[in-house]
Amino acid sequence: MGLFFNKKKKEAAVEVAGVSEALVAIADGKILPINEVPDPVFAEKMMGEGFAVEPTSNVIVAPIGGTLVQVADTLHAYGIQSESGVEVLVHVGLDTVALQGKGFDAQVKVGDVVKQGDPLVKIDREFLIANAPSIITPVIVTNGNIESYNYDFKGSGEAVAGETVAMVVSKA
Repeated sequence: MGLFFNKKKKEAAVEVAGVSEALVAIADGKILPINEVPDPVFAEKMMGEGFAVEPTSNVIVAPIGGTLVQVADTLHAYGIQSESGVEVLVHVGLDTVALQGKGFDAQVKVGDVVKQGDPLVKIDREFLIANAPSIITPVIVTNGNIESYNYDFKGSGEAVAGETVAMVVSKA
């Protein structure tokens, strides 16, 4: 009889994990709706649905647990795939690829498994403010055009890195 209940609990846990994922703030700072990002590629959702954070801290953390599937050579962008299949891109600042890695100290590499809230990259925030058009950091669900997801943006406001839920992504 105990096996029956354990089996049911495991199935329920897997089902819940596959149904929705909470994406947390990637830094201390202000959460913004994606359409307020001052770059049309992000604001017009050409890369996908998401949100952004204007960081006030020097560490960018994982918005979701999963496997690092991309770390840009210039250390400004990080791709994570969750166990349930949600693929998320964290793009630190705007036009930061031009900085060629300056101002970024990656804490992860491709293939690493991270938990939600684990550090992805340490940033020199003052350097980025001085040398990039914006430090606003979009967080994008990149496989939303392949998978059918519903997005629940939790609203703008001040956030704590790794704790404040910014958006919930669920299977449609």
